Amino acid sequence: MQGWSKLTSLKLESDLINNSTVVYDVIVVGAGFAGMYMLHELRKTGLNVLVLEEATGVGGTWYWNRYPGARCDVESMEYSYSFSEELQQEWNWRHRFSTQPEILEYANHVADRFDLRRYIKFQTRVSSVRYDQNKQQWLLKSSMKEEFQSRFCVMATGTLSSVNEPKFNGIKDYQGDWYITGRWPHSGVDFSGKTVGIIGTGSSAVQAIPVIAKEAKHLTVFQRTANYSIPAKNRSLINSEVEGVKSRYSEIRTEARSNRAGIAFLKAGIDSALSVSETTRTQEYQRRWDEGGTGFTAAYSDIGTSDKANFTAAEFVRNKIRETVQNTETAELLAPTNTIGCKRLCADTDYYETYNRANVTLLDVNSDPIQGLVEEGIQTEKNIYAFDIIVFAIGFDAMTGALLSMNITGKDGCNLKEIWSEGPKSYLGLSMFGFPNMFTITGPGSPSVLSNMMTSIEQHVEWIRDCINYMELGGHSEIEAELAAEEYWTNQVEEIARNTLRYTCNSWYVGANIPGKKRIFMPYAGGIPPYREYCDEVAQNGYDGFKIS
Repeated sequence: MQGWSKLTSLKLESDLINNSTVVYDVIVVGAGFAGMYMLHELRKTGLNVLVLEEATGVGGTWYWNRYPGARCDVESMEYSYSFSEELQQEWNWRHRFSTQPEILEYANHVADRFDLRRYIKFQTRVSSVRYDQNKQQWLLKSSMKEEFQSRFCVMATGTLSSVNEPKFNGIKDYQGDWYITGRWPHSGVDFSGKTVGIIGTGSSAVQAIPVIAKEAKHLTVFQRTANYSIPAKNRSLINSEVEGVKSRYSEIRTEARSNRAGIAFLKAGIDSALSVSETTRTQEYQRRWDEGGTGFTAAYSDIGTSDKANFTAAEFVRNKIRETVQNTETAELLAPTNTIGCKRLCADTDYYETYNRANVTLLDVNSDPIQGLVEEGIQTEKNIYAFDIIVFAIGFDAMTGALLSMNITGKDGCNLKEIWSEGPKSYLGLSMFGFPNMFTITGPGSPSVLSNMMTSIEQHVEWIRDCINYMELGGHSEIEAELAAEEYWTNQVEEIARNTLRYTCNSWYVGANIPGKKRIFMPYAGGIPPYREYCDEVAQNGYDGFKIS
């Protein structure tokens, strides 16, 4: 870190003002992997930091998403922190792709190992965030009417943390139990002997459906849009491969930072899918299918930009679905018709095989739309389906939902929800015009969800840490993204996305799963290396594009 030094906190931990309200140097909202690392790095500089967290524990999305089969789609050895060599060496991952309990166990280990909990206030939901221009401070209020003040505010609220709440007619009339995958009960759900309906076939559903089907008396899946899914080929890790990675962790992390998706193990093809023979192409697709994981679409360089190249990959997967699913009609319903990669690619364990079970039924809501819930279960245009349990796997208000739920008000009364009504705008996904001294970790306009989140989180946290360090050492009081810089970057994000196939379908990348949400591609699709380079240049040039005073 350039020019790093131990800083002097503006307020000692015991300083109290305004009726016992502590003024912190930095308040971080969220205690997931982003919030914990931000806390760790800022505490090292000597600043007084408080983290506000709605949950009763750390872990962020892995605290909330406890649904059956919940698992990461980035390999465990890379979905982890790189900042501590001791942590890397002492922690032993058990699976190629870790389960939610294993990831949450890791998050708790990190919190304990680095003594982070004492600086986290749990069960505190932030309901209001307002900037006081005169004091140059942020005022945060909780749903319990508590007040907190700080000079800097860092939003570590996550990209997939605000669940898409079910708004079906008649939901209060339904007499059975219902659950949301993104807010699963900690005690679990017993499906044995129960008739179950699940609405949705996105990433969460793809993981949950095979597990629920094995336990339930009968499972009915309500599908609107079929999704592409690649076998995860998950397995237990053996000691020799774990030790092999640990012995070259430094090299692997460096490779990850120079990889488009922030994943060293993901090897992207450099040839066009159309420049090789059909035999060669099929062999490469088969190799990646057998290897498992979401690196399938990285087989060729133009799968994400060329319709013809994309079709070859999509058709390979569709044929795999037809080979796997025994019922022809069901297989065709499960075979997506859109481009592969325009929606999040899923990684599964026996997802398509599950539809061969006698106790599983797939229903197409395009031909028989859901009207709402009734006392017995789900009513469609043509039928009523009775269920003991209904599961809503309808996704998240991705990237912006958590931020907009907090009623954030910046300079001159500008409200973030109003400003973003036509789509999110930011400078680098890190800062917004009109909101001084506020930073967002993996916000809209950054690679975030198109990358290994751990790689992107660490880059953002370190950039923010260095920026605050720069402010403190220079005696500056306020930093704010300039409007021109924000507009330039927002246009860059849009232009890059337009040159890909990502706009060709309705996905949560563009907010299509949230009624009324403006359709705009939210993450930066140019890849991690050029993004990191641009962020570094901004910092090296005295935070070009920011107004500092």
